[in-house]
Amino acid sequence: MSETAEPSLIAKKEGVAGTLLMNRPKALNALDQPMIRAFSAAIAAWKDDASVKLVVLEGAGGRAFCAGGDVRALRTAAMAGDRATVEAFFSEEYEVNSGIATFPKPWVSLIDGVCMGGGIGVSVHQGPQVVTEHALIAMPETAIALFPDVGTSYVLPRLPGAIGTWLALTGARLTGADAVHAGLATHFVPRERLHELRAALVAEGVDALPRFALTPPEASFAPHRAAIDRCFGQDSVLAILAALDAEGTEWAAAQAKILRRMSPTSMCVSLELLRRGAAEDLAGCLAMELALTRVVVNEHPDFVEGVRSVLVDKDGAPKWQPARVEDVDPAAIAAMFGGR
Repeated sequence: MSETAEPSLIAKKEGVAGTLLMNRPKALNALDQPMIRAFSAAIAAWKDDASVKLVVLEGAGGRAFCAGGDVRALRTAAMAGDRATVEAFFSEEYEVNSGIATFPKPWVSLIDGVCMGGGIGVSVHQGPQVVTEHALIAMPETAIALFPDVGTSYVLPRLPGAIGTWLALTGARLTGADAVHAGLATHFVPRERLHELRAALVAEGVDALPRFALTPPEASFAPHRAAIDRCFGQDSVLAILAALDAEGTEWAAAQAKILRRMSPTSMCVSLELLRRGAAEDLAGCLAMELALTRVVVNEHPDFVEGVRSVLVDKDGAPKWQPARVEDVDPAAIAAMFGGR
């Protein structure tokens, strides 16, 4: 149950829609196991229900759509050697991602506020995705020594140029307008009209959406678009860092500084995952991600340390193993993928 003693996912049938409200506002609507299981139940109940013409998904509290998975709980399980809890969380979450991708009706996500990690997973695989000027979208996994999961190893390589790799390695935060330009959202609607849009969707269905959508402002990353492709299109993290150094710009130096703070192992795993994901379908990517969680979360020390640094002690001083990208063994990265 949530902090309000209500379900952590509130599912209703309203008008022509099935509505889902992620309801853990104090936790920025982070996905926990009950919420994931409630998503699964709603997908099963509504996919063949002729009275449900679309799903409308939103987050409670006004601050976040969904800040991701409850990684603090996963850290606790990993530290206790509780592999079953870790396995259940990721396997059931990824089943929900797959269920959303194959849902036979529009799945409209109203993204206002923070949307990270698992929040992208419950919105990106089926659309439309609506963002406001207050949306903040990111895949920040390398900061906690995880990797882009929830099926984003399929999505990110298919974004324009090297945008997906840039987002995956740096955890860059996108505005709502940025997300439309990057290919992670489909429509830009001002926050002040979101309530009106929701009412129209429930009453009329997805055809109401174009009345509310505006042309988004230019992407904040537009001035760096060519540099993103030049630098983040490289074949290794070391090559990316070298390319950023060669740019000689303030933006490139800032990106390199960010990368130097991230888990070196996580960055190398993430880059390899995206390269492999470019040749897989979504099911293959989800299977590859699930296999990786068993190694990265349960066996490598960086995940426990990264969550400690970012979310538990919040000291911003992780002690990565190894500490430098230069010291990451390519054979060790290959072994995480089963040596393939």
